Amino acid sequence: MSNARTWFSRLWQLRVSPGMIIRLVTDFFLVHLAIITSLAARFTFIVLFQNPDGAVDLGERYDFYLRAYTQFSLPLSGVCLIVFFFSGFYTYGRFYQGKYKLLAVIHAVTLAYLLYGFLAYFIRGELGLPRGALLAAYFFTVALLAGARLFSQVWDSFVRPEREQAARRANDDRPQRILVIGGAGYIGSSLVPQLLSAGYHVRVLDAMIFGDDALSAVRDHDHLELVPGDFRHVEHVVGALQGVDAVVHLGAIVGDPACNLDESLTIDVNLCATQMIAALAKAMRIRRFIFASTCSVYGACDEILDEKSMVKPISLYGHTKLASEQLLMKLADSDFAPTILRFATIYGFSGRTRFDLVVNLLAAKAKMDGEITVHGGNQWRPFVHVADAAYAVLKAVAAPLELVNAQVFNVGSNDQNYTISQIGEMVHEQVMSARLVVRHDATDARNYRVDFSKISRLLNYQPRWTVSQGIEQVLESIASGEVTDYRDPRYSNVSYLTQSGTAHLERNTWAHELIRKAAL
Repeated sequence: MSNARTWFSRLWQLRVSPGMIIRLVTDFFLVHLAIITSLAARFTFIVLFQNPDGAVDLGERYDFYLRAYTQFSLPLSGVCLIVFFFSGFYTYGRFYQGKYKLLAVIHAVTLAYLLYGFLAYFIRGELGLPRGALLAAYFFTVALLAGARLFSQVWDSFVRPEREQAARRANDDRPQRILVIGGAGYIGSSLVPQLLSAGYHVRVLDAMIFGDDALSAVRDHDHLELVPGDFRHVEHVVGALQGVDAVVHLGAIVGDPACNLDESLTIDVNLCATQMIAALAKAMRIRRFIFASTCSVYGACDEILDEKSMVKPISLYGHTKLASEQLLMKLADSDFAPTILRFATIYGFSGRTRFDLVVNLLAAKAKMDGEITVHGGNQWRPFVHVADAAYAVLKAVAAPLELVNAQVFNVGSNDQNYTISQIGEMVHEQVMSARLVVRHDATDARNYRVDFSKISRLLNYQPRWTVSQGIEQVLESIASGEVTDYRDPRYSNVSYLTQSGTAHLERNTWAHELIRKAAL
């Protein structure tokens, strides 16, 4: 019953996109191709091996196969497309990788052919297609669908990055050397490898408070330079800015609980440092400046929000990000081009994984504690995988400057707006043994659904992950022993800051007043 409700919920929320239609049409023709190939193979076998003396009337057999195709190919392909849809081929399932994609294809095709056989016998009393041809069609369908998806995966992994790199190099205003501030953090540790793979030279300025293990996979890369330092200090920033073409500013205290631990420190890190870094970058004639903001600036609203919607943050974290956006936009001119990326709620694994985020946390609690605790549940949130958040930065870096100058982009996808309860149900789907508990004591009043059409339209950005796959990623990491205790303070911003303490850090009074006025 729970699975049925989940299917209908997905169907109700589904937004049909051009990409989905293309995948549907492609699968329709692939199934037909499999049927035609199986009938042609069967007919060829008869001609070569079963009719040496011409005893079989080939014209009659040809007509029989043609009628079989005409009458039964549409019902079979229709059943296949319905099963493929509810198997997630055009939503979450299309992001499966490797053996999981192959298993998903085999499972769905097997179910579709069994369902067709049952319906054909039930309605007409016959299969309609010769049994040998139907069996061959099954194997051809598996091979064609799996092959098409493997080709798409290879294209996205190898061909597309090479083409994007070639296009980037062909445009003179696109940068070659990138400074990533906060590059050893949650998003940064996913972004830096993507930038390196795309051919950029990358310099990372980070205090490394969580260590540099987040970038261990690329630490020895020839085009990577790690600069330990506090991005609130002018001397560290000036040195890091030398010789770069673009700045990606990811450094911040992130999340409402972490920001509320020490409001003065939050304002220093999230606002004062941003103003100083941007002013220095502009003075040093670095035109491209990409700033990591958040959809939390929208606060609470029942409408679907885009970049032109009213912003009214209800948390200190949201206020510092909005104030930083406003400061950057005031600096924008022909010599300084800030780009604001408002990230949806992030999930998934990177070099520095977090478990203080709702998807990761609920999945870990389900697997390790046997309980999925949802507070409130009716709050809407948009979601995006950390690798897709990093990919949005890569797209902004590579885009023509005139396209992103002084622009705000929501980062996510329209089909990943969910309520917290729906997230709990999706976790429960994959961990049926866990107990789903809904408590109506929500402490987080943020509630917003976001439209992501702009970044899709202007930057040709499409996320490659879904929440279901992100949940599976967390569960696999726990099952493999990669994560042994999700409660470890290193996985949580608020826990780490609570443990390390912040009382010794300096304060800036002017930024406090700016935040106070913005909140009025």
